[in-house]
Amino acid sequence: MSSFFRALRASYQAEIDDLTFDSDGRDVLRQRLVEKRNQITFLLQMMEISPEMVAVALHGGFHFELPAVMDHLLTLEADEFPDWDSLSDAVQLTPWAKDLETVILREPKGAWFMTTAAGLEYLYQRPSSHHHEINHSHEHATGEQDDRRSNSRDHDHGHDFDADDDHHQHRNEHEHDHEHEEASAEWLEGQGFDRKD
Repeated sequence: MSSFFRALRASYQAEIDDLTFDSDGRDVLRQRLVEKRNQITFLLQMMEISPEMVAVALHGGFHFELPAVMDHLLTLEADEFPDWDSLSDAVQLTPWAKDLETVILREPKGAWFMTTAAGLEYLYQRPSSHHHEINHSHEHATGEQDDRRSNSRDHDHGHDFDADDDHHQHRNEHEHDHEHEEASAEWLEGQGFDRKD
């Protein structure tokens, strides 16, 4: 991963995490993302200084058809990006994201920003970036784990189940990562890039 994406990755995840819950712990992500999208014209003033803060407005608006292309993009620095149009086969936009794209591309650095936003969102979603998936799974299972803990005083089974589930999840993720990396390497080799060892 390039230093550009490495530097922005945690900030982008933190931005989404900050938007997800209100002070009462309610999930308000959808509502806050709509507010962000309505402010896009104003937010674009920050797209070069803090692209991750603006990119969250496009969260959920990308579908990645060619992961290997995105994996290669993540190795590039900010001044090495391909033209945004050249990624059209790899990145599909939802209808509302296309509307935002129209506004963004009017800006001198709009195409660069769209590439940046796509890279950050791909990083957030991709299988080898487990931050979001593990957190989501943890939140989804919180009720069950609480029940297990309350019963563990009587049965003392809760910890074993949690450990087994965690081990199984990590093994599956590792296998998935290996398959994903192999497919990416084959695609890049076909495009003329050297295959990584």
